[in-house]
Amino acid sequence: MRFKLTLQIQPEVMGRELPINYQYPLQGVIYHTLEKSDLAFSTWLHENGYQQNGKRFKLFTFSNLIVPQYGIDKQRERLIVKSDFVTLYITFLPERSTQQFIQGLFQQQTFQVSDYISGIQFMVREIQVMPSLDYHPDMVFRTLSPVCISLRNERGHMDYLSPTDPRYELGILTGLLDRYNTIHGHPFSGTPHCHLQLLNEPKSALVRIKAGTPNETRVRGYRYQFKLDLPEELLHIAYESGLGEKGSMGFGMIG
Repeated sequence: MRFKLTLQIQPEVMGRELPINYQYPLQGVIYHTLEKSDLAFSTWLHENGYQQNGKRFKLFTFSNLIVPQYGIDKQRERLIVKSDFVTLYITFLPERSTQQFIQGLFQQQTFQVSDYISGIQFMVREIQVMPSLDYHPDMVFRTLSPVCISLRNERGHMDYLSPTDPRYELGILTGLLDRYNTIHGHPFSGTPHCHLQLLNEPKSALVRIKAGTPNETRVRGYRYQFKLDLPEELLHIAYESGLGEKGSMGFGMIG
């Protein structure tokens, strides 16, 4: 189940400058919002079967902020938001009680997205429930946040694969089959297949996590338009929880 959040900027509080690498602080806001009502969060996960042995499965993802008017200060690594409203999409694979739970937590919330240099205070002005995906052959998708697929190389480091890499489709399929097993408690019983057809040139996006700190790491994803041939059950998982890896960090949301 996915939601469209309309966020109003409150520039009188902090200004209009976000760090370019805002995904990590935005993830922190979402985590904090979900977990501030711990009992409700645990109940919601339990009702949907996504809490086992105390482990909470992170079957959600969120988009990049959609900013109608902006500027970029490359030297200071700032995103200058000139619009008064921006849009954020967030999607959860759990269905049961999700609308009431999410709307109850986020409605009229005020939160800040910032680093040690600057940030913006937002207020959630509207939450819309988006319609479910109407599945049919030859659907055209686009990435709403970069898709990350990685493999560990012989040196023990991570190689982030381009969508043009012949191993990319297997990486997508493996991740979706793992999630299917987690959700249903058994392996996928159909015939698994994955075929991705690119419709434009993929654009690389290097995202710095905990930017400017000793714990900084870098994750590479790609943005592109595409057609995706998957079994319907697996496509549902991709659409509602993200494509590829690191969905709960804001990677892999598709529309």
